[in-house]
Amino acid sequence: MNDPVLDAIRRRRVTRSMTDEPVAREQIETILEAARWAPTAGNRHLQRFVATTDPATLRVLRMVSPGMIPRPAAAAVVVCVDRELVARYGFPTTAPGPWIDVGTATATILLAAQAVGLGAGPVSSFSRAAVAVVLDLPGSWSPELIICLGHPAADQPRPMQRPRALGWRDLTRWVPDDDPGPAADAR
Repeated sequence: MNDPVLDAIRRRRVTRSMTDEPVAREQIETILEAARWAPTAGNRHLQRFVATTDPATLRVLRMVSPGMIPRPAAAAVVVCVDRELVARYGFPTTAPGPWIDVGTATATILLAAQAVGLGAGPVSSFSRAAVAVVLDLPGSWSPELIICLGHPAADQPRPMQRPRALGWRDLTRWVPDDDPGPAADAR
């Protein structure tokens, strides 16, 4: 099937090396507008976004985020959960909905970055407390993921080696099993 969305999904890669070319604010705004349309738990929009292109802020973020591999990121979007809003809607603190929202927003941001010609790399290894201070977040906002944005460098580090590329059949189990594909053989 030839579809632009499916084509973008197949082309999108994590960008680990970026040029120092600035990212236009309009590109980030387009990405944030797309993120607004990501599916959310009950259409409640419990996630919040913080965007920056400020070099000094990005340098400090890197210092508190050992997972910030993309270098040098020209911009970052931090996906946060508004815990006060989560409580106001009656979600228990262990409810998975807000973090699923972070995931759907992230997937949308990664695809939107691809669409506007930028590279993107998600970062989950960082000090939440330090990022909250660096970005002067409201007390109820919890930073959950950083997405580095920038123009992909021509030379990218090699991805981690895996034994072989996995297809959807390798990752899927049908119930009931009426398809005798590779997943059936794995049992």
